[in-house]
Amino acid sequence: MLQGTGSDVGKSVLVAGLCRAAVRRGLKVRPFKPQNMSNNAAVAAIPGEGAEGEIGRAQWLQALACGVAPTVHMNPVLLKPQSETGAQIVVQGKVFGAAKARDYQALKPRLMDAVLDSWAKVGEDADLLIVEGAGSAAEINLRPRDIANMGFATRAGVPVVLVGDIDRGGVIASIVGTHRILPDEDRAMVAGYLINKFRGDASLFDDGIAAIQDFTGWCCFGVVPWLRAAARLPAEDSVALERLTAATGAAFKIAVPTLAHIANFDDLDPLKAEPGVEVTFVPAGSPLPRDAALVILPGSKSTIADLQAFRANGWDRDLAAHRARGGAVVGICGGYQMLGTVVRDPCGIEGAAAEAQGLGLLDIETVMEPEKTVRTSTARSVAFDEALTGYEIHLGRTTGPDTARPVITIDGVADGAMSADGKVFGCYLHGLFEAAGFRRRFLDTLGVTGGGNDYRATVEAALDEIAGELERCLDIDALLAVAR
Repeated sequence: MLQGTGSDVGKSVLVAGLCRAAVRRGLKVRPFKPQNMSNNAAVAAIPGEGAEGEIGRAQWLQALACGVAPTVHMNPVLLKPQSETGAQIVVQGKVFGAAKARDYQALKPRLMDAVLDSWAKVGEDADLLIVEGAGSAAEINLRPRDIANMGFATRAGVPVVLVGDIDRGGVIASIVGTHRILPDEDRAMVAGYLINKFRGDASLFDDGIAAIQDFTGWCCFGVVPWLRAAARLPAEDSVALERLTAATGAAFKIAVPTLAHIANFDDLDPLKAEPGVEVTFVPAGSPLPRDAALVILPGSKSTIADLQAFRANGWDRDLAAHRARGGAVVGICGGYQMLGTVVRDPCGIEGAAAEAQGLGLLDIETVMEPEKTVRTSTARSVAFDEALTGYEIHLGRTTGPDTARPVITIDGVADGAMSADGKVFGCYLHGLFEAAGFRRRFLDTLGVTGGGNDYRATVEAALDEIAGELERCLDIDALLAVAR
């Protein structure tokens, strides 16, 4: 089990890379994360039920690294933040309920049974399981009810390797401090540590390794360099958005407003990978860039709250000006709902019962309904007659005159809506831009020629590259010996 000295130390990528490295050694490997908090969700099978549910997108990627289909048991508890203090709780793929942060702490002992049940199921046909922790291993204030880190490791008897992020600084103190404050039972679970995101000559940290050894007695399994290939993998959660806003100087710019409850923003990754295309995530407080040729409204876990914030930020005026200049606009899932005239939530599914005026770029309206759509989808572009594959995770039913111009068909049923001039459209399909044929022809309508690379192949190549780098810089044999 990889646990971190803090959040965003690179655990997800390391688990994916180690999964691929172990597969290349001929092992049957499975990923596992007891508890994840992210609005980047993926669809996975619910074994034995013929149904599908939600897991964290990182576990979907790790399953891909293992060469297996994902199941909900790889991430039995998924928390999807929908307010500053509360989240929707998904257990073994299904919506369990919603809770404020304090109330959730009281629920954790009940959820541990589901975690251990999924743990047993994931391991049934595997040689090796690689587990990802959440946040910090040393959150001792949460330890009595912990199901994500040491609480799980001690119950399941899983040895722990601590991950420290040297790029953010203070890595010696973070590792030694973790050793110092862990209870004896938890400290005994730690087999050693590794250093992640090192830039430059790793031998310069030899004295640091010696110092950590003196303070803790823990062995070092290696120093991992800054993995450039990780930039070609889907980001786990919105923490990464701060690193996705740098300008590239590409001729064609796509602006993506960074919604507070942004979800599944890896929908934009295939566009980011296109030569000559720049995808700019615009933070709150900044205007939408006037030189953007396309604005994409991404998914949202709380459509009404994000719609209200969108207007309060002044982005509605920026979008209207963009449209007046002839710019194109695309909405995906929650972003699609926001493009309509109104969004209604009479049952208070996203919070208190509410209604919000939409952006009015499509003549549609959405009503939130209790039943959630979660499924892998086979689709087809109406305009280009190109095959599409993706998934749906959404609440709400969207109707209105502009749905007479559907964007796609999903399993033969029309979905989405388009403006009369074709410059504004939206639909519910996540993964819309992954299909190379559709992406190439869509960009061609906007004056971007060429492209249409095989995005999934770039992800596979990145996983192989990371696995190879981990084989070089880590003592994989020693890690496998710890696992045994």
